Amino acid sequence: MPVRLRLMRMGAKKRPFFRIVAAHKEAKRDGRFLEILGFYDPKTDPATVRLKEDRVLYWLEKGAQPTETVGSILKKTGLLEKAQALG
Repeated sequence: MPVRLRLMRMGAKKRPFFRIVAAHKEAKRDGRFLEILGFYDPKTDPATVRLKEDRVLYWLEKGAQPTETVGSILKKTGLLEKAQALG
């Protein structure tokens, strides 16, 4: 069961915001997911990021792989280093 941490697009046309979710690798971008882990809004200045840190760390400890974009978000918030230090 490979799990990915990735973005799920929400919002209106030309006004996107994204949920950060844990989903099966084969699931569609906006399809089924296992858990909502946070919120990312790139349209604000600076970009708004809200995460459930304990749940993100849980999924990273279980072996979930973040996508490139989610990985950069986690790196900016410092969660990626915290997960590497724990495991």
